[in-house]
Amino acid sequence: MRSVTVNSIELPSSSATHAPEGARGTDFGEALQQAVAKVDSLQQAADAEAQKLAEGDGNLHETMLALEKADVTMRVAMKVRSKLLDAYTDVMRMTV
Repeated sequence: MRSVTVNSIELPSSSATHAPEGARGTDFGEALQQAVAKVDSLQQAADAEAQKLAEGDGNLHETMLALEKADVTMRVAMKVRSKLLDAYTDVMRMTV
């Protein structure tokens, strides 16, 4: 039978798990604001592509891609919104 030796494992110190000075994580409000801004920018880009196509300058392929990107991001945003509202109502129903 063969023996197996396990070497000791050194755990990182508690200071190594903290962010360095000046570094800051994104809080929920900022992340939400960035997501809404991204959805809005894709909607505006789709509108601009549709306007260019209507004027005769645009490309149908690029316009359809921009419209689909905007549609998908809006659907995802609505799903996330629904999930957040569901979570909020669940928390509000909890008894303390």
